[in-house]
Amino acid sequence: MRGFHIAVDGPAGSGKSTICDIVAERLNIIHIDTGSMYRAITYLALEKKIDLNDEKSYGFVKDTSIVYEENKIFANGIDVTEQIRSLEVTKNVSKVSSFPSVRKHLVKLQRKASKGKNVIMDGRDIGSVVLPNADLKIFLTANIEERAKRRMLELHAKGQDVDLLMMIEDIKIRDHKDSTRKVSPLIIPKDAIIVDSTNYSIEETVEVIIKEILKRGDLSWEK
Repeated sequence: MRGFHIAVDGPAGSGKSTICDIVAERLNIIHIDTGSMYRAITYLALEKKIDLNDEKSYGFVKDTSIVYEENKIFANGIDVTEQIRSLEVTKNVSKVSSFPSVRKHLVKLQRKASKGKNVIMDGRDIGSVVLPNADLKIFLTANIEERAKRRMLELHAKGQDVDLLMMIEDIKIRDHKDSTRKVSPLIIPKDAIIVDSTNYSIEETVEVIIKEILKRGDLSWEK
C-alpha cells in the first residue's frame, strides 16, 4: 500500500505547521513537519558549537534520530520542541538546510516516514522533491506583513521580545535564502493548488484544504 500523500509547501510564516496539524487531526492522518526536522539539526549544530558554514562539520547528521511523539519532536531522545523555535535557530535554519548532505539524509528519513501511510507533509520542497508524486499538492502562502505578524505573535507567546519590523526583515531574508539556494529551492510545484491565507482565519484555511483533500479521498482512511 502506497498511502495517500498530501504535500504542503510554502514560505516562512505561512502557517504550514499549524494548519497541517489541524488537518491531520481532523482526518486521522499523520502530519510530518519537515521544517522541525531541519530546526532540530540546526539546534544540535548550535549545541555542538560546530562551524555552521562548513558542510563537513555536519557528519553527526547521519547518526541523528528524529522522532515525533504526541505533538513533540525528539532529537536523539531529547525533547527539543521548544528549543527549536528560538530566534537563534530561526536565523540559522536556512543556512543549515541549504547543505546537500543534510538535505539528502533528511529527505531519506521523510520518504521513509511516509511510505505506505496516509500523511500530510509540509516544508519547502515536498511537492517538488520529497513527494513529487503526491496525490495533492498545496502551496500555502500569505503576504509578508501577515506572515511576519504571525511569527511575531508566536514568539511573543513564548516570551521572546521582537517587533514587527524586525520580523519583516527576517522573513525577507528567509524568503531570499529559501528561494535562491542551489539545492531544492522553494518553488511552486506546477501542479500545486495555491492557497493564499492572508485574509483567511486558521479555520477557513483548514476548510479550504480539507475540501481539496476530500475531492481525492474520504474520511474512512486509517493511519
